Amino acid sequence: MSVPSYTSDDAPVPAGTTVIERASSAQDLGPKLNRTAADVVRFLLTNGEMVTATQSLGDEMIETFASDIGAEIRLVNPGEEQEAELRKILDVDADATDDEMANWPIRPPVITVMGHVDHGKTLLLDRIRSANVVDSEAGGITQHIGAYQITKDDKVLTFIDTPGHEAFTAMRARGAEATDIVVLVVAADDGVMPQTLEALDHAKAAEVPIIVAVNKMDREGADPDRVKTQLAERNLVPEEWGGDTMVIPLSAMTGDGIPDLIDSLNLVAEVEDLRASDVGRAGGVVLESHLDVGRGPVATILVERGVLRVGDPLVSGAAWGRVRALLNDQGESIEEAGPSTPVQVLGLNDVAEAGNTFVIAPSEKLANKVADTREHWLRLASLGRDASATSGGAKLEDIFEQIQAGETAMLNLIVKADMNGSLEAVTDSLRKLERDDVKLSFVSRGVGGITENDVLLAATSNATILGFNVRPDRKARELAEQEVVEIRNYEIIYKLLEDIENAMLGLLAPEFEEVVTGEAEVREIFRIPRVGAIAGCMVLSGTITRGSKVRFLREGTIIWNGAVQSLRRFKEDAREVQAGFECGVGLTDFQDLKAGDMIETYEEREIPRT
Repeated sequence: MSVPSYTSDDAPVPAGTTVIERASSAQDLGPKLNRTAADVVRFLLTNGEMVTATQSLGDEMIETFASDIGAEIRLVNPGEEQEAELRKILDVDADATDDEMANWPIRPPVITVMGHVDHGKTLLLDRIRSANVVDSEAGGITQHIGAYQITKDDKVLTFIDTPGHEAFTAMRARGAEATDIVVLVVAADDGVMPQTLEALDHAKAAEVPIIVAVNKMDREGADPDRVKTQLAERNLVPEEWGGDTMVIPLSAMTGDGIPDLIDSLNLVAEVEDLRASDVGRAGGVVLESHLDVGRGPVATILVERGVLRVGDPLVSGAAWGRVRALLNDQGESIEEAGPSTPVQVLGLNDVAEAGNTFVIAPSEKLANKVADTREHWLRLASLGRDASATSGGAKLEDIFEQIQAGETAMLNLIVKADMNGSLEAVTDSLRKLERDDVKLSFVSRGVGGITENDVLLAATSNATILGFNVRPDRKARELAEQEVVEIRNYEIIYKLLEDIENAMLGLLAPEFEEVVTGEAEVREIFRIPRVGAIAGCMVLSGTITRGSKVRFLREGTIIWNGAVQSLRRFKEDAREVQAGFECGVGLTDFQDLKAGDMIETYEEREIPRT
């Protein structure tokens, strides 16, 4: 019998999927489906559910009502509805078709400048944008992330200058892919240095185009060919050597070669065909943030899609607020910012965390709710982190799950040593331990102490850190504990190799062999009431043990597998009976016994891996 509908049929059903929180009341549910609370209550009463307008509804009640009016819903836990609303905004680009994306306007490329300390990254940007940034830095070293825009030949380029690559890694660790092109700065007179290699590892992990800027060509001792050779050893082969990496010689001091770099960046950007929607609510990533005494929390953000305007309700992590002011890279106040534009935002209630994404909420109320919910869960997570942390780097003892899942085991390693010679010796020795079912992946190798950068990279790439004659500093140890990254320190190379070899043996899927432990012949069958058949046997070889696995053979054919349930010598229970003695054997779930049958007991032993 069909149940009549007691809802307002003239009200349209919401298009698409409507997100509904579990345990919603009729007052909450009705308006979201273009119905009244009375509609919901009448329908449920008709279906035998006595409810009031303010009473929490079960999942089945909500789904039944939605099905009756033809609405598609998705139930979420309390506090998740607002997250789902924001996720709709973030997923707009992901749901766009190829044709729609082809019609989006071209956006400026986001270029991250990376490299070893004092190789001229900031001075290069200083020359590019014709501003003096270096003089304002403490000791001439970049202490923060700078984000700048320049215009060349009517084309806009966005640059991000990082202090090394810590922030770059932090963004990747939080899932924020904020860059389109990496410029790797290498000093021509200094060559490839440890931090250069670390920056290169991070750039490769981001899977973005890399352009090498060989800086300081004006100095004596500049040797660009040596730099190219060092880069080629790291699989970064220059174009003139038959590779696909652009290597641009230049001097940030004199300005020579900088136009060539700009042209190369424009060329790569054109090939990449970077586009983004410039309509709808804005979203992007937080590059840095700090607390200003006079202005309150200040966040430097990069808009990735949409248009950010003054007055928009912004939420990033547990921080939220209405945008009170926008400042461009020149410190000028602006009213809006489009895709690939870096701006400073004023008006947040708290300092946003660098690397977090941000999005503009439909309303200030929704932004407030989302931020409060996130703060609640972050607080709970921080309280339970020590007890339940499961993310971070890999532990040597825990990689075995890959093998159980049928995968080739991959052990990711970050190796740090005191000298290049030691580093090469450790690396070469480790490579010899590889085999078909266990592979080693060197995420990064370098000379020097274990730093926070190494820990962040290990957390991002699920790697174990090996230190040979080097130690982590205090900050690195604290961060490793926080990010659940394993650091193993060694002073003797054979001990390091022994540990890794043992770990790799643990990675291998265990192999077992069946070892026959005893054999007995059935001589006579005894039928005992309420017990069943008991085989009177003579043990021919080995030992028959109670509880051991058993195969029952008749004329050489296995007719049953099971276990020895009971074992007796005369009238006494026995734990085992050796060859040359008689015994009574009771088998689990098997009664078809005949004289002349053979009982073979066995055990599975793991074969040691070598």
